[in-house]
Amino acid sequence: MSTTILIADDNIEIIDILTPYLKREGYDVVSALNGEEALNEFKTSNPSLILLDVMMPIIDGMEVCRIIRRESDVPIIMLTARGEYNDKILGLELGADDYIVKPFSPGEVIARIKAIFRRIDNAESSSKPLTLHNLEINIETYTVKINHISITLTKKEIELLYLLASNPGRVFTRDVLLDKIWGYEYFGNSRTVDTHIKRLRSKLNIKDDFLWDIKTLWGLGYKFEVKEHA
Repeated sequence: MSTTILIADDNIEIIDILTPYLKREGYDVVSALNGEEALNEFKTSNPSLILLDVMMPIIDGMEVCRIIRRESDVPIIMLTARGEYNDKILGLELGADDYIVKPFSPGEVIARIKAIFRRIDNAESSSKPLTLHNLEINIETYTVKINHISITLTKKEIELLYLLASNPGRVFTRDVLLDKIWGYEYFGNSRTVDTHIKRLRSKLNIKDDFLWDIKTLWGLGYKFEVKEHA
């Protein structure tokens, strides 16, 4: 079964440069020159991954990402000339899987794509549901329940929780979490992990009588702690 990559960029030169490299790797390629075309192509082509420019006409890339994330977990790599820290954080929090700042080499883009597909393959091979006391995490359906009540979390928050909960007692540094969850060496401020952990804790509303917790080890990182029964 072929793997289709959607390139959404208003710069036709970017599309022309990347397309032969992607085809050489065996990928099918479709393209769009603005956000509206990108959404239409997403619906008709059902791509396996999207390379998404931020500064596009009609609908910008951030909004395209937001719309797609309402209905799909297709991997999205943002391609943009805007390398500011806040832009990176916004893109990742909207659900982007990676963020590459222009100018970039085609080889780097190919490497990032392969890293994402490897991570997906690894997750699918070890994605059994996890239950710890009153917490249920199903990484296949991306659902989380506490006391059998569904908790609304983002894709990245669920992946982060699943990784921590699958390794109770293990301390993960911010850099390791960035590498395992985002799938690449993030060159911005690693406090994006702090932001996700903070929101995760708030949404989970962890209480004193829970037999588990997400602990901060100052100067080290985070760990999922399972408490002993009283």
